[in-house]
Amino acid sequence: MSLFKSASTVSLFTLLSRITGLIRDQLIAATFGASALTDAYNVAFRIPNMFRRFFAEGAFGQAFVPSLGYARTQHGDEAAAHFVDQVGTVLLWVLTLTCIVGVVAAPVLVWVMASGLQKSPQGYEVAITMTRWMFPYLGLISLAGLSAAVLNTYRRFAVPAMAPVLLNVSMIVAAWQLGPWLGSQAITPIYALAGGVLLGGVLQLGLQWAALARMGRFPRFGLSWRKFRHASQDASTRSVLRLMLPVLLGVGVSQISLLINTQIASRLATGSVTWLSNADRLMEFPTALLGVALGVVLMPHLSAAKAAMQLDQYSAMLDWGLRLVVALSLPCACALLVFHLPLAATLFHYGAYLAVDVQHTSHALQAYGVGLLGLVAIKVLASGFYADKDMKTPVKIAVVVLVLTQLFNWVLVPHLQHVGLALSIGLGALINALCLLWMLIRKRVFIPRAGWLLFLLQIVVATAVMGVFLWWVNGQYNWLEPQGGKWLRAGVLVAVVVVAALLFFACLFVCRCNFKRLLRP
Repeated sequence: MSLFKSASTVSLFTLLSRITGLIRDQLIAATFGASALTDAYNVAFRIPNMFRRFFAEGAFGQAFVPSLGYARTQHGDEAAAHFVDQVGTVLLWVLTLTCIVGVVAAPVLVWVMASGLQKSPQGYEVAITMTRWMFPYLGLISLAGLSAAVLNTYRRFAVPAMAPVLLNVSMIVAAWQLGPWLGSQAITPIYALAGGVLLGGVLQLGLQWAALARMGRFPRFGLSWRKFRHASQDASTRSVLRLMLPVLLGVGVSQISLLINTQIASRLATGSVTWLSNADRLMEFPTALLGVALGVVLMPHLSAAKAAMQLDQYSAMLDWGLRLVVALSLPCACALLVFHLPLAATLFHYGAYLAVDVQHTSHALQAYGVGLLGLVAIKVLASGFYADKDMKTPVKIAVVVLVLTQLFNWVLVPHLQHVGLALSIGLGALINALCLLWMLIRKRVFIPRAGWLLFLLQIVVATAVMGVFLWWVNGQYNWLEPQGGKWLRAGVLVAVVVVAALLFFACLFVCRCNFKRLLRP
């Protein structure tokens, strides 16, 4: 399967995941609004997701995937299966202990993450209770991350990309059906979301375990203490742990940044955490469809190329990935900058989510748009380091960016409130991406192919034309009080987006952009 076809497959299922995720968040916003309880839910859900960056696709995945690819390329499938068994055993034991500690320490975790929630005693207690119920999700999704890494290494990209849909569907059903039933039983309805999260984790793990079983690659976990000790002392497991240590520092840096931002947001106006979370949800469309999809597909291919010492192919794949990032991220960033209100209004202005909430969300979305290119490019650029088993360089850059981001917060938040937090993240992402790119070129891991200047000029011209069109349309329609109702507004938005995309690609065609280079390395 070609790289472009693989990336398209991942993007298609990721799009489905993001659409169902958006429906989920629309339903939650319309049902619960932007209140202390929704802030509590967002904080509680963010806590296991924060630890997920360590045990799933974050530090663990970045160390595990290249090591598994190397074991398979150099020693064959049998050695790769043994490697998965040993690492999986250690991961299972560590996750079990972590989940137990997380449930017990929920009050401490909520206080550290968002002590500002204490201004609403009910919201604070709800956050603690939901954290306890949702923390086991960390174990489920991390084991699913292990399964996804194995499937991706064997070029089975569809199932891991489709699995998050199950979480969103579970939460939609929980908010739609279980929430009202809890309300009728005099129980706080938002607790239904915790049940949806747990069910979604079980379904995601079950789907991927079934796929591994069909392949004959199901991990054999050691459940006894003796097998855990043996697995923890295995040379292959220790190699992953050694690779994880610098990545853990890098992930820890990013999570410290998230922790600080959530803490700051919890002390701003009530609803700030929810406004930022909903803006971030919209940002996940381009970042996941482009950056995550490309990173998932490129990592095993880059690891295999490095193991086989095919350095020209290694550089060519990075060049291809970056061209796709620029070609698709720049127009998306432009749309977020000039068309932010129509997007936020069409997707969230329902039920209890008021016009003022939409305004706050759209401004955060616009600020995120400043750094979209950087956020997407990091996924591809970091893969260039991780596949080469260079874990330290991205970490060093991340530490510097953390300091800069907090300096930006110190300057921007007093004036822009929650929007300043989003803008700081965007600016930090741009700096991070530029540093990664510079280091890849300096190490001669990545040698840009000819034609980049002309390519950039073509993309900028097409993006500018599309941006002028969106700016004009933005002023022709009242997006907060739409004539003809909200369904017509949604139809208008879809039509505008389609026309804008056609206009962008038509401009590229007129500028004689080389589409073949975008379709394959």
